Amino acid sequence: MSEIALLGKKIGMTREFYKTGQLVPVTVLKVEKARVVQVIEEEKRGYKAVQLGYGKIKNSKLTKAMKGVFAKKATEAKKILKEYRVDNVSDFKEGNEIGLEVLKDKNFVDVTSKTIGKGFAGVMKRHNFSGLRATHGVSVSHRSHGSTGQRQDPGKVFKGKKMAGHMGDKFRTIQNLEIIKSDPINNLIYIKGSVPGSKNSIVFVQESKKNIKRKTSKLKSQEVEKDKIEKESKKSPKKESPTKSDAKKTETKKENKK
Repeated sequence: MSEIALLGKKIGMTREFYKTGQLVPVTVLKVEKARVVQVIEEEKRGYKAVQLGYGKIKNSKLTKAMKGVFAKKATEAKKILKEYRVDNVSDFKEGNEIGLEVLKDKNFVDVTSKTIGKGFAGVMKRHNFSGLRATHGVSVSHRSHGSTGQRQDPGKVFKGKKMAGHMGDKFRTIQNLEIIKSDPINNLIYIKGSVPGSKNSIVFVQESKKNIKRKTSKLKSQEVEKDKIEKESKKSPKKESPTKSDAKKTETKKENKK
């Protein structure tokens, strides 16, 4: 199940507190259940895969070809179709729905989404150039990139040269983001770290491909709490029960006072 991804919508940000008082900033994603539209077997296409459908769409917005596809599969029309290679096709059946249970007992995920578009940006914003001098000979080109080419040889600007241009609005994947909490009833997942895109943008969430060995925030807070309890137990010594001689002394003091 780890090969497939879930589709979610970025709702916004909030924060979670642990018992130790530690604050964790999180991004909230509303995850939608994916439906298995087609199971692709190796005998037909030469590889094993699963086609998943996400989101709702009106039939009036479908082409005739796609209407025929969904009618043949006898399933509800889906807005987005994605295909994933899998090792075992027998785990999937057409018409079944897949939700947050895929990420159960998982601590880290990879998140893919489209970044916020910045429009046409200069080199100082886009590539972190330092720009030209603010004074002394620079005339109305303080934020320009400077020279881009060479001489007659090669007589051109090489491809990939860092210049001003369109910034953002590209699909990017952020790996190894930590799952702080998941709410299967409301289909919500709380992720620590930077999730690309603005609010209401579509996000694909997948189990982390890398083998992450670092401790989670929850485990760290539990360790801190455990150390705190141990320190408090060492600081507070056990009160010894008063001996018989001490009791006699207190009695004699009381008699003397009388």
